[in-house]
Amino acid sequence: MKVLISADMEGVTGVTFPDDCEPGHARWEYNRQFLTADVNAAIAGFAAAGATEILVNEAHADQRNLLLDRLDTRATLLIGTHKPLGMMEGIDRSPDAVAFVGYHTGAGQPGVLAHTYLPNTITAVRINGEPASEGRMNALLADEYGVPVVLVTGDDLCCEDARDWAPHAAHAVVKTCVDRYSAICLPPEVSAARITEAAREGLAALPAPGGPTAPPAEGYTYEVSFDAAHLAPAASYIPGVVQTDPLTVRFTLPTMYEAIRCFRALTRVVTSAVENCYG
Repeated sequence: MKVLISADMEGVTGVTFPDDCEPGHARWEYNRQFLTADVNAAIAGFAAAGATEILVNEAHADQRNLLLDRLDTRATLLIGTHKPLGMMEGIDRSPDAVAFVGYHTGAGQPGVLAHTYLPNTITAVRINGEPASEGRMNALLADEYGVPVVLVTGDDLCCEDARDWAPHAAHAVVKTCVDRYSAICLPPEVSAARITEAAREGLAALPAPGGPTAPPAEGYTYEVSFDAAHLAPAASYIPGVVQTDPLTVRFTLPTMYEAIRCFRALTRVVTSAVENCYG
């Protein structure tokens, strides 16, 4: 039984403010222990449910945040930048299940540290007309590989969002959103217990293999909106990305594998066009 854990940081225990999860800050250094603890709690639950191979894909920022010397020895860690599939690296290694630990809601949605890939800049992402958080797009990619999402952890609004795109997964709420930068947080021991139990339940209820899901006939259409009018033209430098209004671009690709890679490229191009003062 092989499990892939995609570990983000904004949704982990105790994290509520940008400095808590921005590499280089003292608060980030402090909160790395809670990121590692949440991941370890998921590993413990999956091991209890019979997982024999657990791969953790570090999925936050530069993807070098987890503390390897504190990682549960029943898992291995995929860490480092420039992974071809980013947050979902490892989904092509034939896991039986995938877990999203430390996830959050998407750009333009309420939730602790809500965003989609970029901290600001992107104000909304829609896939085939549906608001799309990182969780939704990653779940669509997992579905294309035939891998069910069995666990989602994060704040209460993230877990509520996940009921739409991962309805059969177990959910572990580690904090309750007050606003984008504050939350009512559980003590680490309490959230760890919740995550472990949810991981155990999620894997124990793993559905029978159904095989990869075919992409919709019309493919996947992304619509991405920005907070400044110079960014949509910059995004349209990518072939196939079309500007539809002063703040929005759209592109369609036949598979989620292609679409998510195009979206990742779009975020790189747009980031290069952002200026420090005016965005």
